Amino acid sequence: MGTQQSPIILPWKGVEPEIAEDAFIAPNATIVGDTRIASKASIWFNVVLRGDVNYIRVGERTNIQDGTVVHVSSKEHPTLIGADVLIGHMAMIHACTLEDGCFVGMSSTIMDGAVVEKGAMVAAGALIAPGKRVGAGQLWAGTPARYVRDVKPEETNSFPEQIQRYVDLGQAYRSLVSD
Repeated sequence: MGTQQSPIILPWKGVEPEIAEDAFIAPNATIVGDTRIASKASIWFNVVLRGDVNYIRVGERTNIQDGTVVHVSSKEHPTLIGADVLIGHMAMIHACTLEDGCFVGMSSTIMDGAVVEKGAMVAAGALIAPGKRVGAGQLWAGTPARYVRDVKPEETNSFPEQIQRYVDLGQAYRSLVSD
């Protein structure tokens, strides 16, 4: 086995990140400043959450997958990520709000002041422009993203299973890196 790494957890101007004891933080994740991560959330490999010029909140059981960057806007917008949110690999989450139970696909970008409402889906590679609102239960895709259709019941019904799978995976990794 290789040497054990620890995540980079840095205060910013005297404000320390707050991380629930049962959250999984990958060994090479970076978490800075006014950032709060709730219970059973998982922050995966090479993720950066930089709450320096505003604040970041991550809800319970949310997972932020490998290579994602989460940042804020100094003038107006923190980044608020609700509970049970799935964020795919390499997403850019910038100064926006992701409500409970939404899904953000791989390599998507969500810009300043945008809101992704409860149960909405943003397709892989989509760009949600500043100030746009993805309605509850809607699927948006494209660059810039536009409404495509309503989320299908079978898609919505799979969310709890996907959330639980990442909670379980995060807890398994947590025990691996804490041994």
